[in-house]
Amino acid sequence: MEQDILEITVNEETGGIRLDKFLADHIEDVSRSRIKALILEGAVKGDRQGVLSDPSKKVQIGETITVVVPEPVDAEPKAENIPLDILFEDEHMLVINKAAGMVVHPGAGNFDGTLVNALLYHCRDSLSGIGGVARPGIVHRLDKDTSGLMVAAKTDRAHKFLSDQLADRTLGRHYSALVWRAPNVRRGNVNAPIGRHSTNRLKMAVNVRNSRSAKTFYTVERQFGEAMALMDCKLESGRTHQVRVHMAHINHPLIGDPLYGIQQNAGYSLLRKAGYDEDVQELVMGFPRQALHARKIQFIHPASHEEMTFETDLPKDFESIISVL
Repeated sequence: MEQDILEITVNEETGGIRLDKFLADHIEDVSRSRIKALILEGAVKGDRQGVLSDPSKKVQIGETITVVVPEPVDAEPKAENIPLDILFEDEHMLVINKAAGMVVHPGAGNFDGTLVNALLYHCRDSLSGIGGVARPGIVHRLDKDTSGLMVAAKTDRAHKFLSDQLADRTLGRHYSALVWRAPNVRRGNVNAPIGRHSTNRLKMAVNVRNSRSAKTFYTVERQFGEAMALMDCKLESGRTHQVRVHMAHINHPLIGDPLYGIQQNAGYSLLRKAGYDEDVQELVMGFPRQALHARKIQFIHPASHEEMTFETDLPKDFESIISVL
């Protein structure tokens, strides 16, 4: 198997920083997640300390660090001919409008039919090894039942560039969310840390142990009586289920949300009080997923450095409720 061997010497300016950060700053074509994996696999050595297997270890001034980057192995997920709604594509990256119901990564119970399977077929030989396998570089995820815009990288260089924008919060994302109740404040933000729920491992929660900072800006775009509102939610951070958790935290959970939504009796009561007839009540209460759509995305192109913005309309199921309301 072919492999690249890289040697980097630590100078006075870089001495004392974390190993993973040091390597990420000095190796342009390998993503940070891949660098961490190489460290953990024992592929990084120092001429003074031997194998460096701790990503958080501080590098020493004057030490020469060797990194062995193996050739990407074949992807475990299989390529599948699944139609994709692609808004933009070049040799570096793609912008995809993901359909609700499509899982992003293969995993337990979802080994096929995923976005990765579809991209493997669509891109074929244009992909470089990202994350150790020849698969598309998914920069950020959407929940299975959340529709909308995603970016995927075709090369490690593009993956690292886009991932860095995600980390420093310059990759902008706007979501459309249909929520219960009409907020009293038309514009505001939710600044509340999010972590894994203490008892339900499927859920996230606010202010739990091991939580991470999270902030969502929201604007009420349309109001439907006192029962519901259409919100624009802009992410400053990108935590798992962030919009869903933050909207529930301020007592405006998403319509159709199976994890963070309101009880059926409460939903029917709100709709009756707002004057909606039984047909509308059944349409809203029967919405089969969280009413969340990644509507807009902004980023700097990894090669041209051009500012790029993409927007997409609400999907048909989402739009059908809006039109009736």
